[in-house]
Amino acid sequence: MNIRRAENKDMNGINKLLHQVLMVHHNGRPDIFKPNAKKYTDMELADILADDTKPVFVAVDEQETVLGYAFCVFQQHLNNNILTDIKTLYIDDLCVDEERRGMHIGTALYEYVLDFAKESGCYNVTLNVWSCNESAMRFYEKCGLVPQKVGMEKVL
Repeated sequence: MNIRRAENKDMNGINKLLHQVLMVHHNGRPDIFKPNAKKYTDMELADILADDTKPVFVAVDEQETVLGYAFCVFQQHLNNNILTDIKTLYIDDLCVDEERRGMHIGTALYEYVLDFAKESGCYNVTLNVWSCNESAMRFYEKCGLVPQKVGMEKVL
């Protein structure tokens, strides 16, 4: 397995995994997430892959099949009235192909992202996880993440 920056040639594999993530969220919260929708158009995805402020990493096998991905975004609040100027790498999305789970691909991707964040001068790595995605919550806890803030709701 190799982990590297995603390229346009990876779009089909990325789109397959984006659909898997969508269905996890739709099954957990059908009131919020549409079924069979596409998170990004191919043009939007190509723009993201070319944007150095939004690095995307893929884990691929010897045949260059996408096994997993991590969508990241650099965040920094310079000269904010209340927030410090720390640089954060936010993991917007991390997914491993459901047929390849349990092979430590997600852990390898996460550790790759941590190393990338350190090399990029980041103070921390953050992410959000939906409460209905219990397996993701357990995975992130095993990786050593702890809650930073909690989003709450009341459905009316």
